[in-house]
Amino acid sequence: MARISMPVESGNQAIKDGTLGAVMQRAAERWKPEAMFFTTFDGQRTAFMVFDLPDASGIPPFAEPFFMELNASVELAPAMNGDDLQKGLSQLG
Repeated sequence: MARISMPVESGNQAIKDGTLGAVMQRAAERWKPEAMFFTTFDGQRTAFMVFDLPDASGIPPFAEPFFMELNASVELAPAMNGDDLQKGLSQLG
């Protein structure tokens, strides 16, 4: 799961010049998220994206467009669905 937050000033500019919509659209097309939510968090425009990142080498291609084009911060955290949780719990000794 990713949280993408951008400062107000760079977010304002990205809306005015169309960058915000374009970056989000490209991310959705490439990563095919299960869900995307848009809100504010800590006073910044924020997107939450639930998607599959099967390998850590996918971090740069995922995060860099947000860093470079939106001046955004990107936080990634592994997340499980119910099936993943049951699989993990079944491995406990």
